[in-house]
Amino acid sequence: MDINELTSIVKKKIKDQVKIQNIIIEDKTFLHKNHSGYKKGKFHLKISIESSDLKKLKSLESNKKIYKILGEEMKRFIHSLQISIT
Repeated sequence: MDINELTSIVKKKIKDQVKIQNIIIEDKTFLHKNHSGYKKGKFHLKISIESSDLKKLKSLESNKKIYKILGEEMKRFIHSLQISIT
């Protein structure tokens, strides 16, 4: 899977399960290329979500919700995930 496919899947899954006003996904994989745990085909994503619904939750709860939505992608394609909710 390439980054464009993954980004599309991530956006769709989040939009389908959470009411959001905006979502931005950035590929930050370059930050992990020299790490010992880096594996080709695993990505580092930074997701910025504007959502009044997620903003009502505690930070830990909103992050857990996103991780649950992206469970399969976390296992197979995502090495690291940064989540910012506004």
